[in-house]
Amino acid sequence: MSAVLSDSEIQEKLASLPGWIREGKEIIRTYEFPTFPEAIAFVDRVAQAAEEANHHPDIDIRYTRVTLRLTSHDSGGLTERDFALAARADALA
Repeated sequence: MSAVLSDSEIQEKLASLPGWIREGKEIIRTYEFPTFPEAIAFVDRVAQAAEEANHHPDIDIRYTRVTLRLTSHDSGGLTERDFALAARADALA
């Protein structure tokens, strides 16, 4: 279990992740792709990264739009793990 970040730590980390927003105990970002297969390929890449990190986002697929929601359920809020996976997802997009 990871330590939950403070509000100021969360704001600082969000500042370095354009496109991500906070909603309660989650950070969320929607990515848009030119085609459905490209959106699914992104989901596949994120799934592999999530498995490697043993930290899994909630994923919503709407045709060419993919929304990721991250939180550390076992810790009860946002932790370093959420922001690390968010940065990894951005790199994979």
